[in-house]
Amino acid sequence: MRLVAVAFVLASAIAIACSGATLANAAPPYCPDPAHARPAKVPADLIASVAKTFQVDDATVSSGAFVRCVGAKLMGCYVGANLVCDKADTRRSLPGATAWCRDNPGSTGIPMSATGHATIYDWSCKGRHAVSGKTLMPVDAQGYIAENWKEIR
Repeated sequence: MRLVAVAFVLASAIAIACSGATLANAAPPYCPDPAHARPAKVPADLIASVAKTFQVDDATVSSGAFVRCVGAKLMGCYVGANLVCDKADTRRSLPGATAWCRDNPGSTGIPMSATGHATIYDWSCKGRHAVSGKTLMPVDAQGYIAENWKEIR
């Protein structure tokens, strides 16, 4: 019985020592790290988590997704047909919109091909002048289109 108790204590000590070594050798967490506050390609060790969040395969994440840190939160963005992972365009004057209105005076809408996909406003033409309307997409505290970014767990 005493031999079993000694063996148990020894096995427990080895397990604790090994788990400590594993933790000591583990890579530091991606967030929080101020260097990761701007969007970057998804690191290999985070691809599976990002793929799961967006319900896409790993190859899709590798070619069209980004991650960034917002404090301790890891956020991900997957570039879709009209999704932008860069900062939102909050300008109230856009050269493309202006050109569209010169060519299409009085248009009730200006396509994203003219405004760009990062604009957050609804655009129209008042005569030959582009007018930014209501805000269509909220911007987060860091200046990105909030709905394009999801927390990665």
